[in-house]
Amino acid sequence: MRLSTHPPLDRFDAVPAASYRPGQGPVRAWLYGLAVLVVAMVAIGGATRLTGSGLSITEWRPVTGVVPPLSAADWAVEFDKYRDTPQYRILNQGIGLDGFKTLYWWEWGHRLLGRIVGLVFFLPFAWFWIRGMLGRRLLIGLLGLGLLGGLQGAIGWIMVASGLQPGMTAVAPLKLALHLTTASLILAGLVWLAAGTRPRALAPAPEPVRLFAGLLPVLVLIQIWLGGLVAGSKAGLLYNTWPDMDGVFVPPARVLFDKVPLIENFIDNLALVQFNHRLFAYLVVLAALAHAVQAVRAAPGAAAGRAMGVAALATAQMGLGIVTLLLQVPLWAGLAHQVFAMAVLIMATVHARLSLGVPAAAAPEAGDVPIGLETLAGRSA
Repeated sequence: MRLSTHPPLDRFDAVPAASYRPGQGPVRAWLYGLAVLVVAMVAIGGATRLTGSGLSITEWRPVTGVVPPLSAADWAVEFDKYRDTPQYRILNQGIGLDGFKTLYWWEWGHRLLGRIVGLVFFLPFAWFWIRGMLGRRLLIGLLGLGLLGGLQGAIGWIMVASGLQPGMTAVAPLKLALHLTTASLILAGLVWLAAGTRPRALAPAPEPVRLFAGLLPVLVLIQIWLGGLVAGSKAGLLYNTWPDMDGVFVPPARVLFDKVPLIENFIDNLALVQFNHRLFAYLVVLAALAHAVQAVRAAPGAAAGRAMGVAALATAQMGLGIVTLLLQVPLWAGLAHQVFAMAVLIMATVHARLSLGVPAAAAPEAGDVPIGLETLAGRSA
């Protein structure tokens, strides 16, 4: 029997500082891997939209839909369903079975990847949770992302269903923008959580830098929303000049606000939809450049480097958007512009998270203890 003059320690307080955050390396790799899959999902979704393939599958079958048509009879059934859609009757009447298969495979691949993302999220999540490798805050964040991912699947089907309504040849722009923005929120959440698991401590940036850094992902998400409206309404095929819009820098009010009620112009008026996307792009770039100058002056070092990275990516993205517009949205440019938006969001999110600082790997504070079956059951010392 050994006597000690020290008071008894709680089980978590007794965890050595160097050994806390067990398995954070695998958790971090998993989160970043999921982020890569989400970016791929956005890319394939963009290709599905640009090729007009999104309405080729007319049913939502979360489980059985993973199996594609396997016989000529199966393909005939699916083709008949598509030929009953407004898109086929108005736009694609006369398309052959081979042409339909091309459309079908894009949409099927997009839905399949969504199922894969779900499995890659939930199976490792359950394993890490059972093994007690997730702190409370991380666990809550992951549960929230899991719910948002499930909601995203439902939003995707609501979006597709909007394009199957009488007279529709594409999905509703508002629903497409919501679908894209929700995917972007999931991506930002994954990257935020992953950045917070870095193994080395990082001091927080000065408060003004932290506040400005936190604003940038919000601005990028708003711009992605506006870009979704442009994509959904095909407003990028109108006014393919820059910096003017067919000779004027600001279209007259009678052009920008020709619909009643006024609010409808922000969704259905193609001139205003494109103008808003242009205008907000300038705002995002100016904000990123101003923040880079601020960070260089107030927080030289890692924070300044990250801020300059955000500014560089935002500026490059605006340039890519201009090229996409001038070329009238070819497939490669449209995809590149959409995927590069995710790169800007990732960089802005990582910068915002790291600007808050990351504490040293020490014993967990209240509210951030590992939670797993072993922890819940209790372990002997």
